[in-house]
Amino acid sequence: MDMSPKDYQDYVKQKSKKSPIVKDVVLAFAIGGAICVLGQLIQNGWAGTGLSREDAGTAASCTLVLLSALLTGLNLYHRIARYGGAGTLVPITGFANAVVSPAIDFKSEGFITGMAAKMFQVAGPVIVFGTTASVLYGAVLMLLGGG
Repeated sequence: MDMSPKDYQDYVKQKSKKSPIVKDVVLAFAIGGAICVLGQLIQNGWAGTGLSREDAGTAASCTLVLLSALLTGLNLYHRIARYGGAGTLVPITGFANAVVSPAIDFKSEGFITGMAAKMFQVAGPVIVFGTTASVLYGAVLMLLGGG
């Protein structure tokens, strides 16, 4: 079959399913919001044990990372992500999933060359650029007299 690029684009457009963008946005908002509500409930629970607000926030973050890693390990996080899409990328849970998922995928290659080496394959650039951005932001803040 000999097609011009325009004919091919028309063919692809004809065969492609329409993306349900409104539904996807609503689900992402709902799932992301639910994760945030869960985080707030966990923080309130930790504060109820007598922790200061700051310490309760830290404990809630650690709990969310643990829950995300556990759900990834139990092969449940991706099921939630299938419905929630970008809503599951709420930074702390999405980051934990991005670290744990490759570690699980490559565990058959060994502890060092598989799991440990591949663990930060996705999360590594996030760490590097996040750290770089925070250093630059701190330097600008210091130069402007805000720090």
